[in-house]
Amino acid sequence: MDHKQPSMTALRVARLRARHQISSFASVFVDPYAIPLLGEGEPLAADLAAEDVFTNRLRLFVVARSRFAEDSLAAAVKRGVRQVVVLGAGLDTLSLRNPHRTTGLRIFEVDHPATQAWKRQMLVAAAIAEPEATVFVPVDFERQRLPEELSLHGYHMDEPGFFIWLGVVPYLTREAIFSTLSFIAAVPGSEVVFDYGEPPESREEPARTMLLERARKLAEKGEPWISFFDPDALAADLEKTGFDEIEDLSGSQLGIRYFDAPPGTKNNAGAHVLRARRTA
Repeated sequence: MDHKQPSMTALRVARLRARHQISSFASVFVDPYAIPLLGEGEPLAADLAAEDVFTNRLRLFVVARSRFAEDSLAAAVKRGVRQVVVLGAGLDTLSLRNPHRTTGLRIFEVDHPATQAWKRQMLVAAAIAEPEATVFVPVDFERQRLPEELSLHGYHMDEPGFFIWLGVVPYLTREAIFSTLSFIAAVPGSEVVFDYGEPPESREEPARTMLLERARKLAEKGEPWISFFDPDALAADLEKTGFDEIEDLSGSQLGIRYFDAPPGTKNNAGAHVLRARRTA
């Protein structure tokens, strides 16, 4: 990523979410702000028809992981959680939609300063007011630490929080990933949802070939994938970190849950979304 420019990956995800709003599965993840926020006009049916296999699977995975994260958040709010952190927020719209505002839920959006400034400019251009219950936390991870910045912006360090960390982990080193996970697991009741990918050698064709090609293109744009995980090894490491409740869904399992895909369907094989919670 060019640290003077917003993340191009964030823009790609936003476009996929917007396009999904006119798809046959739009009800899986309804986002009335996805299209207006982009300011690019309404997506066309031709855009959907032109999707290749990889882009179609990626779009479905992107919206399914968000649906899973927000379903998990709803359960956490019922348990009494009143602060949520969106890490690498990009153009995420949870803060605009916030279905839990009457509970007093506060949303902290964390992102690189360049990407966050870009989002706020997009909000102004779209004539969308910044939500009152949202706190923007710009963090340059090369110079600042997440715990300190969250604390400075009003996050209650001694209370449980819910962390949404989507589309970020593959771009980070293992050290950086587990540093953040250790911070989250330090407070009982805290929870995180993040996505990750299995190593290329663990995937069947054609998923392996599509992954390698996608990784090549991202690397050329300065946003390389760095970290991959084996599901069993990751679960063991999460338990060592302090999480004692783990739910890990593959792309195929997400397809079954949200799109009525038949068992055994290869939906973005090798991609996972995982929920980890420290219960005590």
